[in-house]
Amino acid sequence: MRTTEETEGFDGEASNTSMISGASSPYQPTTEPVLSRNVLGAMRCDMEYLVSYFGILKAVEVVLSLISFICIETIMMCSPCGGVYLFEFVSCSAFVVTGVLLLIFCLNLHIKVPQVNWNLTDLVNTATSTFLFFLSSLLLACINHDTGAEKAAVVFGFLVTGVFGLNTFLAVRRWRRGNGCQGAAQTSEYMRARTASRGEMEARPELA
Repeated sequence: MRTTEETEGFDGEASNTSMISGASSPYQPTTEPVLSRNVLGAMRCDMEYLVSYFGILKAVEVVLSLISFICIETIMMCSPCGGVYLFEFVSCSAFVVTGVLLLIFCLNLHIKVPQVNWNLTDLVNTATSTFLFFLSSLLLACINHDTGAEKAAVVFGFLVTGVFGLNTFLAVRRWRRGNGCQGAAQTSEYMRARTASRGEMEARPELA
């Protein structure tokens, strides 16, 4: 028979063995919070962006581009049709691209992809849309058959050109301001590192 001391020693060894095996087991309980994998469920609409200048301009651009596309789609016959086809392509492309950017900014999806320069992307889109809408509206105004749909498309085309132009102006200012702040931060970091380096050099004794 085992004595009481031997029994206690055996129990202690078994407890230590179970603790070691439990520590080496890959299936250990954890107290770390489990992050939700449902990214779409965590999305929230950014109302601050919607009521800002850029949000309002984006929404107006999407609406006017859609109206322009609807107007040009109601034209049944045309000859020549080059101006109609160009205006149709520009209005549809501007509606889709600007609408996608509006959703990205409203849902803060641009924060999840910081590798993309979203300010520059928005600037390129607005500048391109301004030029293409002005060109297609001017061409449609010169080559049309004085129908109501064509006149309406021309009017909305020039309206959305003005809105895109204003958005381009504000986007350029924001882009320059962002680059200026980034450059100032880099210059400040360089001066701080240079000052620290000079301090170390002054603190070291000169070699004979």
